[in-house]
Amino acid sequence: MKKNIFLAFSIVFLSCSDGDLQIETLDFDSIAIQNCDALTTATEVLFKIDGDEALILDLQTGLLQNEVSTTAIESTISSQSRLIYRVFSNNVSTSYFCDDFPPSEPKVTEEIEAESGTVLITTTSEDNITFTHTIQLQDIILRNASGESIIDLTINDFGTIETSN
Repeated sequence: MKKNIFLAFSIVFLSCSDGDLQIETLDFDSIAIQNCDALTTATEVLFKIDGDEALILDLQTGLLQNEVSTTAIESTISSQSRLIYRVFSNNVSTSYFCDDFPPSEPKVTEEIEAESGTVLITTTSEDNITFTHTIQLQDIILRNASGESIIDLTINDFGTIETSN
């Protein structure tokens, strides 16, 4: 009898519960970067849409430059640039971001802004007319309203864009 009571207490006290913890995987690597107007060095908002999810990068003013960089240009998230992950009630399109008045549908069901990290931009050029900007994200921490971190964050390579003189 003592063994059964001990076993019952052991199961109750030693069992673990993961409760409402949600482990998210953000994988936007294969998604193309989009923006609203022609890409220039003045472009600040870039985004990736994957069905009902979007990853939005709001770059620090003047971060893109039509100059070849020998080292990566850095911008700190959240003090200089912003990275936002949004989940929508339905699939979202480019018009949601680019129309003067965003459509009323789909609605944002969850928005998580990165609390820290770094944007790294390396710029190359073959002809000093067209410039290729490789955008990488480093040490990104996204935490939802419940304080849970989004893990398995595979967005280190945000993508590549081109601007011209």
